[in-house]
Parts: sequence; C-alpha cells; structure tokens
Amino acid sequence: MRDSGMGRQDLLKINNCLLVLLLCAICSFPVHAHADQDYIVGEGDVLKITVYDHPDMTTVARVSGEGEIYFPLIGKVKVGGMSITMITERITSLLSDGFIVGPQVAVFIDEFKSKKTALMGQVEKPGLYVLHGRTTFLELLSNAGGLTKDAGDTAIIKRKPVGTDKGEDKITIDLRKLVVEGDMSQDLQIMDGDSIYVVKAGVFYISGEVRKPDAYKCVEGLTVVKAATMAGGFTEIAASGRIRILRKVDGREKVMEKVDLNERVLPGDVIIVPESFF
Repeated sequence: MRDSGMGRQDLLKINNCLLVLLLCAICSFPVHAHADQDYIVGEGDVLKITVYDHPDMTTVARVSGEGEIYFPLIGKVKVGGMSITMITERITSLLSDGFIVGPQVAVFIDEFKSKKTALMGQVEKPGLYVLHGRTTFLELLSNAGGLTKDAGDTAIIKRKPVGTDKGEDKITIDLRKLVVEGDMSQDLQIMDGDSIYVVKAGVFYISGEVRKPDAYKCVEGLTVVKAATMAGGFTEIAASGRIRILRKVDGREKVMEKVDLNERVLPGDVIIVPESFF
C-alpha cells in the first residue's frame, strides 16, 4: 500500500488554496451567517429571527435541550431537528394564525453550536471544531492551520451511518489528488460527528556512505538514487553497485542485495550504502 508523503511543492499548493479560503471567510457578508437553508438546527444553535416591518419582534434565541425557542406572541416553538426553511415556514404559519397579516419572516443562524467534528493527526491545530453550516474538508483544514510537514497523502473520515446501529463507515480522502491534481471530488462535505485523521507520512532510513545518513520522508516515486540525493549524495568511497535494502515483507525481514539505483523505495525500508573495497 502506498503511504507516500506530501512534497514541499504540494504543501505550497495546499497552503495557497487554504489562503484563498481564509480570504473568502474574512470578506464574507453579511455578519450573520446565511446558513444553508437545509441546515438542521440543534441544541445550542443561536437563531436570529426578524419579521419585516415589526422590529419589536426581532428575537435572538438559543435552542434549548428540548429543541425549543421562545418567540413573541406565539411562545415556545419547536425548532430542533428542523431546517432553516422549515423553521421560517413554521413561524410564518403561527404568526398568520390571528397575529399578523402576511408576515415576512427571516431566520438566520447567529451562532453555530450544535454540529461538531474532530480533526486529528498531522494538522497544525488538531482538536474539536464547530461546523459553521455546510463545511468541506478544505475549509476545516484551513481552520486547523493546514497540514504539518510530516503529513502523508491520506485523510481518513470515520462516520456513523444515519438511522442505523451499524458500525462506522470509513471514507478516504486522497490529498495528492485533491491538491496536486485539483480533483475537487475529494473535497468532501464534513458531517456532524465525523472523526477525521490526517495520517503521518511513511519514512525510510539510509545509512553508510552517504553524506547525511538519517531518516527521511518517503515521497511519491522515490528511488534509491533519489533517496541518496536527499541524504546529500554518495561519499567518495561509496560502493553504489553493492547497495542493500532491508525490507519487511509479511512481518519478516528481507535483504535485497546489489539493488539497482532505480529500485523503488518503500516506507520502512533501510538502505545501506557500503564502502568500496578500492
């Protein structure tokens, strides 16, 4: 299985993308979020409700644990589990029933509180995030400060299926396709209760006659000669024709002798560059 990391150019591209998203968020208008009309309201959300030509009825109310708010003239209104469109129609109907002729009601989300997701792993600010209406993976990643330098090319979403007791679904986001290839089908919408984990890139190890023996991130298309270049190149006494790779296969260590310089390097490989006899 491929577990290559994001390269420097890839991270630069995703940072540029995140910058655009941040600028869009800063420039958004108006102040009160015009939530997606299909947004389902839940406990803790704060609604702002206005009635045209009736400023005295403007109400800001937090949804209670019972899914209710209090509204002038009509008292308690059940809104939990309802969309913005449904709430608007519900309050309009109640006001029309003997209170106001032809009321024009507008409902906004003043504060998003009920929908949350956890973003963990190789992001700058892992933690629990509130979903402000419809939120995609890139928008959430922007809020988390972007990827760390050790990020791999995969994010895993664990999601509980709606209306069933079955186990979690596992959804994979290919960060390389999303960022490098611009495949926006990978920019999935994040749902309430999602648990997201950005995996760490695999590493390889190189020792012996290279100038900087160490552990390095395993990137896409890595070969032995590229690995040696990452390690500063061969020394003057390196025997480049007798390089060995120690690789675990099915839990057992396999020794590959005299590997070709174009041999593909896999995460976990140990490359040994011996000294020349002459």
